[in-house]
Amino acid sequence: MTLSVAHSCNTWLPLTEGWLDRQIRFLPLAEIEAHIICESTQNLDTFAWPNIHTLPRHSLHGTVLKGLRKLGMPFFFPHAKRAIAAHNIKIVHSHFGNRGWLDLGLVKQTGAKQVVTFYGWDVNHLPQKRPIWRQRYQEMFAQAELILCEGSHMRQSLLKLGANPDRTRVQHLGVAVDEILFQTRQRRLDEPLKVLLAATFTPKKGLPDGLEAMGRLRQEQGIPLQITIIGDARATQKDQAEKQKILAALDRWNLRPFTRLLGYQPYATLFAEAYQHHIFLSPSRTAPDGDTEGGAPVSLIDMQATGMPVVSTTHCDIPEVVQHGRTGLLAAEGDIVGLVQHLHWLAENPDAWAGIGTAGRQHIEQEYDARRQGQRLAKIYQELG
Repeated sequence: MTLSVAHSCNTWLPLTEGWLDRQIRFLPLAEIEAHIICESTQNLDTFAWPNIHTLPRHSLHGTVLKGLRKLGMPFFFPHAKRAIAAHNIKIVHSHFGNRGWLDLGLVKQTGAKQVVTFYGWDVNHLPQKRPIWRQRYQEMFAQAELILCEGSHMRQSLLKLGANPDRTRVQHLGVAVDEILFQTRQRRLDEPLKVLLAATFTPKKGLPDGLEAMGRLRQEQGIPLQITIIGDARATQKDQAEKQKILAALDRWNLRPFTRLLGYQPYATLFAEAYQHHIFLSPSRTAPDGDTEGGAPVSLIDMQATGMPVVSTTHCDIPEVVQHGRTGLLAAEGDIVGLVQHLHWLAENPDAWAGIGTAGRQHIEQEYDARRQGQRLAKIYQELG
């Protein structure tokens, strides 16, 4: 018998949250009927789904919605309750911790069971910025049947916030491994070292660290470079300030002539660029305001699946995704010297790339394959349903 599950989120779906689409798309359709309950939609040409239940556009103005959400008011209950009743939905899967708390009244009134997945921003940054969320999370931890997260580091962070260890599990995010071409990277003798970065321009991504490392690599170690950056800043003051730091780093190290800034790009473009590059650099770190990855950037999973060697940091759950010395190389957070050393070693040892790339692909196939993770998530639902 098919089990109906509603996935609750604010917006379906920003381009930067494609990992959520894959969680749903790779659920076994014969076992799970997936619905989406949201307040608004975007990018439906990329993230089409047959069962999307959206708050009517005319019902509340966007500014009012944002204010009511901040206050925790159940403005979306009527349309969500109708969808749950009409489709006999047994489980509400809330995506992000704050959404999980907003959904508490909904699951109480409908009798549905609740699963909540945390992704990073909601684990450290939100409760630190607004301490009221510590209390709200306590309410949610007491009621939700299950709390999921990306890795063991994030799980420990949730336990510190008061999550019940018996109801808190690691559920890795997945990528469509069988749709990702594996390609061993090679570098011609006359070719610059081609380094790819892909991230939102926000402090936790550590992009200025990465650019300083590459500036030193070029000026002090004499390694010729070609750099591509996919991503941009959101409209927030914090992200716009980070963008200025990134541009300043490019100028300070005279990297502009060797750098392509592509802005936000579709998922397919990220992969097209990946196969034209030798190394993926992802220098994540804890931001000054406490914001963290929580888990690990999904781009690290994607890039290892392509066979690309990666350089990253020991931030949060990254060591679970990137096995240092086997599938990539990790420096401490903010350790620019360490990043330079790892990049230099890879530049000087291209014969090692094939082994690193193969090990990375195998690791992703075993632990981060979307189909396998979809089966695991379906089993979790069935245990609750």
